Amino acid sequence: MFWKKTRRLTLRAQVLALLLPGMAGILAVELWFTQADALEAANAAFDRSLLGAIRSLDLNVSTDTGGLAVELPYRLFEIFQLTAGGNVHFRVATADGLVEIGSPDLPKPAEMPRPGEPVFYDATYFGESVRVGTYVRRLDKPVGGAHELVIQVAENAAGRRQFTRRFVWHAAVRDGSLLAAFGLTLALLMALALRPLSRLAAQVVHRHADDLRPLPDGDLPADVRPLVVAVNDQMARTREVLARERAFLDDASHQLRTPLATLRAQVDYGLREPDPKKVQDTLRAVSLQLDDAVRGTNQLLAMARTDTVALQADPVDLEALVRDVALALLPQARTRDLDFGVHVAQSPCLATGDAALLREALTNLAHNAIKHTPPRSEVTLEAAADTLGFSLSVQDSGPGLSAEVVSRAGERFVKGRGSNGAGLGLAIAKAIADRHGGTMRLRSNEGRPGLHVHLWWPRSP
Repeated sequence: MFWKKTRRLTLRAQVLALLLPGMAGILAVELWFTQADALEAANAAFDRSLLGAIRSLDLNVSTDTGGLAVELPYRLFEIFQLTAGGNVHFRVATADGLVEIGSPDLPKPAEMPRPGEPVFYDATYFGESVRVGTYVRRLDKPVGGAHELVIQVAENAAGRRQFTRRFVWHAAVRDGSLLAAFGLTLALLMALALRPLSRLAAQVVHRHADDLRPLPDGDLPADVRPLVVAVNDQMARTREVLARERAFLDDASHQLRTPLATLRAQVDYGLREPDPKKVQDTLRAVSLQLDDAVRGTNQLLAMARTDTVALQADPVDLEALVRDVALALLPQARTRDLDFGVHVAQSPCLATGDAALLREALTNLAHNAIKHTPPRSEVTLEAAADTLGFSLSVQDSGPGLSAEVVSRAGERFVKGRGSNGAGLGLAIAKAIADRHGGTMRLRSNEGRPGLHVHLWWPRSP
């Protein structure tokens, strides 16, 4: 949810929203360690003062009379009490606890220390937190049956807590100020770094809708330049598509204008002609011209669909596809008395591709072959599949194409000499092969007249 919200922000706000919480977390961890270090430093400093009080008491302990006597250093205790910020308690006793001076109920350590090694620990005494120091040493003269002396001094822990809080507070103010300064500096630096992007955005906003010139990328950050390069590449492809569409519309308008003008002239001629036989001849010519116009219009629509429709990669039965196309064109082949057949290398012949587009490609190739092959000749539709890919082809025994037309085969409106078509059949077939990641090849039949047009596309386009 947080990431979805940050995606709606500007890049500057996103960086700050992601970076500053992390920095604040680091600051919290750093303050925790600072508090631990401050407490350790306070204990080290105050424990030395506590040890000094213990040693002062030790110097004033006397066992000369066979008992235990302590001359309290009142002046030292007054200073120590002021430093501790609260009450100070002491206890001097023999290790067996039979002789005690001071506060007999001071909290004892969990384990008595070894002689000469003081220990310090936190405890609670009369409801207040205290820091207790305990020191054990051997007696020069035993007191009763005890050979060791225990000295304890306890001070109120309020001074230590106050010192720690003040230390941590100063650290928090310092680090918070640094974090605020860091965030402000980062925002300013990002504003400077993103100025080229702001200028680029302003340039794009003020561009005209048909302005597809490349965007300038000279002063952009290196991380952003690949995006602008990709946008420029896309704009270049868009320019190419628009250029092809303009050329296509110009050529299409010419291809449609010519048959319409011819039809207009033929109709006007038929209206003026009084001879019924000539009117019938004119109507037959109009019908043929309408067939060519309809065929050319359908091819133009097929070409536009080939360029724009989304490719569907579905299982295709090439054997069934070839037979369906052959059955659809069989009446045309019979009118020209052609040997019209189908050859499939293996059965079943399964492929992957767009069945509608492949049907369109094969229909155009077969229609061209039927139209240009002399009567009583052969036209064969073929399909094959292997480990590398799939193929559809049309083989005829017609006059073929000139070398110039073969070299430009697949270009729009390129047609052979004597053809009255639109010159789109091969262009449609090549465009469909290209959409499938394949190729279109033209070659002459070996040792006999005719043309072999071969469409091939790989298994993984």
